[in-house]
Amino acid sequence: MTPRYLGLLGGMSWESTAEYYRLINTAVSARRGGLHSAPLLIHSVDFAAIAQLQEQGDWAAAGALLADAARGLEQAGARALVLCTNTMHCVAPAIERAVSIPLLHIVDVTGAALQAAGIRRAGLLGTRYTMELPFWRERLEAHCNVELVVPPTEDRARVHRVIFEELCRGIVNEGSRAEYVAVIEGLAAQGAEAVVLGCTEIGLLVRPSDSPLPAFDTTALHVDAAVEFCLGDRQPGGRVT
Repeated sequence: MTPRYLGLLGGMSWESTAEYYRLINTAVSARRGGLHSAPLLIHSVDFAAIAQLQEQGDWAAAGALLADAARGLEQAGARALVLCTNTMHCVAPAIERAVSIPLLHIVDVTGAALQAAGIRRAGLLGTRYTMELPFWRERLEAHCNVELVVPPTEDRARVHRVIFEELCRGIVNEGSRAEYVAVIEGLAAQGAEAVVLGCTEIGLLVRPSDSPLPAFDTTALHVDAAVEFCLGDRQPGGRVT
């Protein structure tokens, strides 16, 4: 049987991409047994270059860089793509235009899970770009009819700092976990019925048992979609609806 290669576009940060690789292979091994693992192709970028473009607000240049990487994965034989980051889904249209294979979009798979759970209003944690730019909120509201709320300015800055100064560097700090729990409590006070862990590193810090709200870990949900593709349970193409 010809492998259905899945392209992972990662390195943003490599800490979360390593978690994608581990979780996908663990799940495929558990499902198929024996010595089975996932047929993956990985392009891992230098995150420093991406982070600089983020800081400069040069999303066009960042999109062009990732689009070029996506083309390379397609040429190498990938039949679908997983972008192992939330923030850079803001340039997903540039990536999709560059290739003929589908992108398994992180907002769509998360939205499907929120819909299945009957969630209508969710809090969003992530980088300040993910929380403040419209790409996450607009796609979720348009396709899944789920409203998003974000923390106030000071809490957004706190969440962003922990991601870049700690989690992207492999640092898991108990004090930061307590800060995140307090931010989630604030989202509950804003009427959120659940919290979306909308940064692929946050699951390294906040476990479901830590959260005062039902937590939807975008990394875990994205991995589930990736595993379904690798095992042939998901056809490449289109959104999850």
